[in-house]
Amino acid sequence: MTLNRRGFLQGAGAAVAASSLSACGGYNTEATDGVPRSAFDEDSTAEEVTEGLDLKGKLAVVTGCTSGIGFETMRVLAMRGAYVVGTSRSLERAQAACNKVIGITSPVVLDLADPESVVRCADSIRSLNSAVDILVCNAGYRGGGNDIELVNGVEKHFAINHLGHFILVNRLLDRLVISWQGRIVIVASRTSYRDAPESGILFDDLDMQNDYSDAMAYGHSKLANVLFALELGRILRGSRITANALHPGVINTEIDRHQNSITQFAFGVLTRFGGKTVEQGAATSCFVATSKLLGSTSGRYFEDCNAVNVLGRNHLTNMPMADKLWLRSEELTADYLVTPRRPEAVIK
Repeated sequence: MTLNRRGFLQGAGAAVAASSLSACGGYNTEATDGVPRSAFDEDSTAEEVTEGLDLKGKLAVVTGCTSGIGFETMRVLAMRGAYVVGTSRSLERAQAACNKVIGITSPVVLDLADPESVVRCADSIRSLNSAVDILVCNAGYRGGGNDIELVNGVEKHFAINHLGHFILVNRLLDRLVISWQGRIVIVASRTSYRDAPESGILFDDLDMQNDYSDAMAYGHSKLANVLFALELGRILRGSRITANALHPGVINTEIDRHQNSITQFAFGVLTRFGGKTVEQGAATSCFVATSKLLGSTSGRYFEDCNAVNVLGRNHLTNMPMADKLWLRSEELTADYLVTPRRPEAVIK
């Protein structure tokens, strides 16, 4: 059975690296009206934004927990008392990451390119018979070589970064509903407005045969992340679940592992002097996942621990596109979706 919205809730390497570090690529941002402003900024760390919080009794899920901001997010949430399920394609790597964390954690296998793996992961989490309080969709893929790869007929970045998490959210949604205040946090990127196709989501070319580059494909998938949070925010209105997307910052993590060695070296140098640390990079994820300021904030896009509107031509708040993306995502993943059980009070 599919989740129906209306039924549910009505050189070259240096140049590439330099491009990734450009603060806004010709774009500016402004504070989002109606969203409380925090005192945190680009220099804040995940520990700082969660200082004083007690997350005991809460269950958090962090995808992509083995390194970078995913590991730091898991570490800090566990340090604050949450029971954290950390996922990875490799059980051994997930277990090794969990073993490094002080607190209660459990490793679970999740391969976002394999819908059956996503289903098994969700079933493992559901077997805990607990509400899910925090779901951080952090795992991501960034290709290299500018060679198109397909997953089930869809371009690989879009399949992994968007559709895999679309299935996971669907299959855990009823566990988020029963939380006191469930939070869905989707780690997107500034590439959602800097590198995505000018026309937005390529509904008629999801295999990207007409035009392709790794940068555009990644930006395309990250635009899908932001629009997913936007549509979730709309359809979850009136429930106790919030959904928000964010840009963590430019950080030297394993996201560039598929890039060539020159690009990796240049990116490493540039992020060392102009990017964020991993501790700073995880701050916005942890802030959006836990801040008491954001109990009723949903469908927003965050940078540096604050909600922002991106000025200039972009599709981050394109509601018709978000609506169409949801419908197309349902079509592409229909065999793996469920109709979550939920209180009638939240049906729109």
